[in-house]
Amino acid sequence: MAKELKQLTKRSENYSQWYNDLVMKADLAETAPVRGCMIIKPYGYAIWEKIQGELDKEFKKLGVKNAYFPLLIPKSFFAREAEHVKGFAKESAVVTHYRLKASDDGKDIIVDPEAKLDEELIIRPTSETMIWHTYKNWIHSYRDLPLLCNQWCNVMRWEMRTRPFLRTSEFLWQEGHTAHSTAEEAEDFAKKMLKVYADFVEGWLAVPVIRGVKSPTERFAGALNTYTIEAMMQDGKALQSGTSHFLGQNFAKSFDVTFLNKENKPEYVWATSWGVSTRLMGALIMAHSDDNGLVLPPKLAPIQVVIVPIYKKQDQLDAITAKVQPVIKELEAAGISVKYDDDDTKRPGFKFADYELKGVPVRLVIGARDLENGTVEVMRRDTLEKESVPFDGIAKRVEDLLDDIQKGVFEKARKFREEHTYECDNYDEFKERIKDGGFFLCPWDGTAETEAKIKEDTQATIRCIPLSVDQSDVSGTDMVSGKPAKFKVIIARAY
Repeated sequence: MAKELKQLTKRSENYSQWYNDLVMKADLAETAPVRGCMIIKPYGYAIWEKIQGELDKEFKKLGVKNAYFPLLIPKSFFAREAEHVKGFAKESAVVTHYRLKASDDGKDIIVDPEAKLDEELIIRPTSETMIWHTYKNWIHSYRDLPLLCNQWCNVMRWEMRTRPFLRTSEFLWQEGHTAHSTAEEAEDFAKKMLKVYADFVEGWLAVPVIRGVKSPTERFAGALNTYTIEAMMQDGKALQSGTSHFLGQNFAKSFDVTFLNKENKPEYVWATSWGVSTRLMGALIMAHSDDNGLVLPPKLAPIQVVIVPIYKKQDQLDAITAKVQPVIKELEAAGISVKYDDDDTKRPGFKFADYELKGVPVRLVIGARDLENGTVEVMRRDTLEKESVPFDGIAKRVEDLLDDIQKGVFEKARKFREEHTYECDNYDEFKERIKDGGFFLCPWDGTAETEAKIKEDTQATIRCIPLSVDQSDVSGTDMVSGKPAKFKVIIARAY
């Protein structure tokens, strides 16, 4: 049975299949009967709950409040913001009828032709239109601003090519929507949210990110500026892991959302929106995991420590249980989740393989000989290193080890990204090297034509204009057009 658990496709053989195998075999999710949708299983949802819980705390520190808006949006709302609808039209699912009935022969269920909706409804691909329709009723004066709302919900985008967590037709996310009295305040808030996302992804997912601004071509539909965090996966591809948008007054004008300023004159409000989704689960899997299964940073692991007793007789199990109970209580008092696995229907080897597959950060094994010697075997999942250590003081050792694993997982991912980030200003060289993945820091002339040619020739895109690079002192020429460079940008193939 242990062998069956470990039968993952190797990353080096087929990275895509390895990912799909891992999602299914680690009990994170499974495919649903609806094309492109997934069922998130309890173990996978426990990770999402931790992501959701911590981000929700950070949002509320900035004064954001949660609300909920309808799943169905009148089609006429989309027509009010042309750029926005253009960006989502091909992915929108439409509800046309409100009732089913049995067929005349009673053998089938059909759509009732008499139950056609007067106006078709869109299953939300995002909620800007519904929310800005609502904000018109909530905002009247400068005293109502800023208005800071977020909702945790599901959305539907009818994707043609899907992959669990990374790109599914239905997915879970949060979408924040704020209204402000000035452009400066709105853009500043969009930048604050980018920092929240970046700090969370690095601090909790242990995934290093590049903070940047999207090119005009890659902006969110209807935005004036899109801020992004870009992460590198182990195959060298980029994964957009969170975005924050400065929307200007586009939606306010489309939905006539105005406020009376301090001079009692009407003005259109300024807007932002921002979101992360279950795509973060994909980042977590692909940035850290190995051929044995998941490697989870301790902060997000549903089970942080598992204790497996090795015994032959009941009296041995009783003695081991009595020995470890105080340690379990001490760890739980420190906020660490512990599982004591004394299930006698599974062999120890099966348990070891299962917990490796599920990415449990620390495993403790204690048997009859350990009781005699006052020892316990400790294994850390990230490196698979094992050692026998004194039982006394084991709780403190485990606490320290979890901190060390969290830092170690991040540092390994950061080092990998550094080793696969290159400066390049030769297009022929770039076209050859991009096939093997990586982030390329390249000069760009700022034109959509150059950007389109790169994408057509290589399937790579400008991921962002990195905020860490001084863009006021860019020299050199664009590697495609030969024109003077205006920006240094990160180019990569992406999910």
